[in-house]
Formats: sequence, structure tokens, C-alpha cells
Amino acid sequence: MSWKWGKQLLLFGYQEAMSCVFPACIFLSLALLKIAPLPGMPAYDWMLVICIAVQIVMVRAGLETIDELKVICVFHLIGLALELYKVHMGSWDYPQPGWTKIGGVPLYSGFMYASVASYLCQAWRRLHIRLERWPSSVWTVSLGAAIYLNFMTHHFIPDLRWLLAALLFVLFFRTALYFKVGDSVYRMPLTLGFALVGFFIWIAENIGTWLGAWRYPHQQDGWSMVSWSKFSSWFLLVIVSFIIVAQLKHVKENLRCEG
Repeated sequence: MSWKWGKQLLLFGYQEAMSCVFPACIFLSLALLKIAPLPGMPAYDWMLVICIAVQIVMVRAGLETIDELKVICVFHLIGLALELYKVHMGSWDYPQPGWTKIGGVPLYSGFMYASVASYLCQAWRRLHIRLERWPSSVWTVSLGAAIYLNFMTHHFIPDLRWLLAALLFVLFFRTALYFKVGDSVYRMPLTLGFALVGFFIWIAENIGTWLGAWRYPHQQDGWSMVSWSKFSSWFLLVIVSFIIVAQLKHVKENLRCEG
């Protein structure tokens, strides 16, 4: 029995690692550019070139489908819009120089959001994810839009993240996520999945700020750990990302059935 669980854990770890190829490439590139800067261009511009090159290689190598690339492009635009707004409001900044910076935001930054979408799409396909009792699109899309807008409106009106988190648990209380590892199928409460992904993104955020990818106001005089309160932001962002991916999967499935 222990051997079976060990084998399943290794297989699950492999599938998760393969799902993280794009975000892993981003963090590896950030680390290498910090240790050994490349000549000719600022690091932020090299990061843009690297992210585009990795996407091309992944599609050509069959690690990513064209449909998944389309989802990643959507997330890049959504993430870039949020970055432009948050940097303008002083939530964080990008201290290094760059030729491909708009409004103080390097264009590669959208790929950091897109890497979350890449992971979700890859994991969905590799682990054969299916959802049980997924709520109506009216509620999921409305909640996702409210969470995204709250990232912007909390600068002017009270922060509603805890109210939105409470609504999240009410909405997805009965929703379960099923994933397949080998020949075995496992069940997980969807909200637990959100929390786990959000936690690992928070860890990645600490690594990213340490590598100089961006900087929070409290890190102006030197690196320090990202506040634990940021976990709630990533938790909610994962929900928005998952809702978008799930809705696109739902739309694609409906089109396939109609065809």
C-alpha cells in the first residue's frame, strides 16, 4: 500500500512539475539574470524576449496547445491592465530600467499573470480535472468581476475582499474538484484547491521580489518578506483565474456538443 501511495505521489509531482514549466522558466530566468546579467538590453527587456521565446517553444514542442496559448494571451492583457493601475496607485513598482516599460510597467509583467493561467490550463489537461456542482455562470462571472474590480476600487472605497471571500465560500461550498493520477481519481473541495494554489503563489511572490522582479513600498530599503496579508490577494486572484479558465472550458465544451 505504501509503495502505491509513493508511486502516486511521484506521478502527481511529475504532472504538477510539467504544469509549472512556464512559471518555472520565468523564475529561473529572473534568477540567472540577477546572477549574470546579459549585455545589450536591460533585464526587463530580456525577460520579455525570454517569455515570448518560451511560449513559442512550448507550443512547437506540443507542451501547450493553441487554445491554451489564447487563454494565456487573455491573462497577459488582464494582468497588464491591473499592473498599470496598481503601479500608478503606488501599490508596488519596478525599480530597474527597461526599454519596454509603459507607465512604469515592463511588458513582461503580464506574463507573470499568464503563468498562472498556463499552470491552470496544463494541470486541467494533465490531471483530467472535472468539476462537480459548478455554480451558474451568472454567479461565478459576477463574483469574478467583483473580485477583479475590488483590486482597483479599494483605493477609493472600503476594501470588500473579506465580504467577497465569504461569498466565495457560500457560492462554492458544494463544489468539488476531481483529478486523476494514473488510474486513480481523487476528490478535493474546490476552495481548498484555491487556498493551496494561492499559498504557493505567495511563496513565488517572495522569491520574485527577492530577485527584483518588482518591489513593494516596504521593500524600498532592502528586501523583506511579503506580508502574509498578500496571501488573501493571491487567493482571490486564483479564484478569478480559475473562473475564467473554467468558463472558457465550459464554452468550448458547449460549442463541441453543438457541433
